[in-house]
Amino acid sequence: MKDTATVEKIKLVDLEAQYQATREEIWSAMRNVVEESAFILGKYVEEFEAGFARFCKARFAIGVASGTDAIILSLRAIGIGPGDEVITVPNTAFPTAEAVSLAGAKVVFADVDPETLNMDPREAKKKITKNTKALLPVHLYGQPAEMEALKELCRTHNLLLIEDAAQAHGAEYRGQRVGTIGNVSCFSFYPSKNLGAYGDGGAVVTNDERIADKVRMLRDHGRQEKYCHEIEGYNSRLDALQAAILSVKLKYLDKGNEKRWQHAQHYDKLLSHVKGVITPKVPDTVKSVYHLYVIRVKDRDLLRKKLMEENIETGIHYPIPLHLQPALAYLGLGKGSFPVAEEAASTVLSLPLYPEMTKEQIETVADAVKQHVN
Repeated sequence: MKDTATVEKIKLVDLEAQYQATREEIWSAMRNVVEESAFILGKYVEEFEAGFARFCKARFAIGVASGTDAIILSLRAIGIGPGDEVITVPNTAFPTAEAVSLAGAKVVFADVDPETLNMDPREAKKKITKNTKALLPVHLYGQPAEMEALKELCRTHNLLLIEDAAQAHGAEYRGQRVGTIGNVSCFSFYPSKNLGAYGDGGAVVTNDERIADKVRMLRDHGRQEKYCHEIEGYNSRLDALQAAILSVKLKYLDKGNEKRWQHAQHYDKLLSHVKGVITPKVPDTVKSVYHLYVIRVKDRDLLRKKLMEENIETGIHYPIPLHLQPALAYLGLGKGSFPVAEEAASTVLSLPLYPEMTKEQIETVADAVKQHVN
């Protein structure tokens, strides 16, 4: 075994390396906001919203306080609330389901496709009832879900389609960028995302002006003008400081996504034929932005331990399916309810991946995986 004291740590994600590449621009942008005392909404938020809408090839982008709030406000803006059901997946971050509950609706889970781990349209169809109002697929790990089949379900059953694009900034389905495929889409700018702020942040993206106007009101205490509150809303504004930072980083997002894709192809080349390792399955119809590079291995926890011993960080996204989370025990869904999602929870392992990685680092990780799997 290598002496870990002499081996430089390979991080799961290296935000410091990203910062060093843009530090002067970042500090200049932050300084402008502070010197102008332009902290709440205003031109820096508007500039970012316009830029992000162009990036998504959408009409509207509305900055909000987090990706969680993006889902809550989207649900409320399209009229979903008590008595309604929203179908999503159990193998995602907790906020996806939490947001449905906080909007007053009931979260319903559908199992996922065993190859892509995205929402399985056949399973979603089984969960539709007279109370179902929307589908909420997650573009997991930066890879778009099977949107055409999901759109057809929505057309057939008169449902709304909400994209959880928190991990998929710039991803494409049949040449169309996520964010414009459904009725409304929700993005997160959590620091580790492909487009990450220096704190929390999120955005709602849509081509529907009515939804955009409603979200703008909801994020700012239900008002369109100062002191006149038309509805009860939230304090969920994207900070101008974060917007200014995001505007700088947005300029480099396409390039960063391309680097991620290249790194993923190198991982594929090194690992796709390794016995005991399942590499990501990406259909020809989609372009993933590889927010995460996730393999599946039978003895995941042992492999993770061995990699850590060699100074290689990994992650698990996600170890506990949402239907088995204590907070959602009231749904009455036990083990065995969603076998594909449950099997994934015990086998998925996220390997280091970020634009600034070197070819040598990827090869070091892949060599270690091959050594310890076999």
